Amino acid sequence: MNKTELVDAVAARSYQPKAVVVVVLDALLETVKRSLSRSEPVLLIGFGGFEVAERSAKEVHHPGTGVAMTIPTKKVVRFKAGKILSNAVAERWSR
Repeated sequence: MNKTELVDAVAARSYQPKAVVVVVLDALLETVKRSLSRSEPVLLIGFGGFEVAERSAKEVHHPGTGVAMTIPTKKVVRFKAGKILSNAVAERWSR
């Protein structure tokens, strides 16, 4: 599902104009982005949570040349599904 399809689905379920849903969705995404950029987790009970984690530096070898390279430490966003979301997905695929 892309953003346009998400807007269409939310507008249909909420009986709101698509223009309103776009504004709300953009505000939600911007708020989540700002929170994560400050390393503040975003927790949506039942759905899941987003948090910033640090991926350690590691040494790898270039597959073509075999030359050793170091990949630096990096901050990444992680998502952990909540129980309600996990159960809904598991139930859908267990049929």
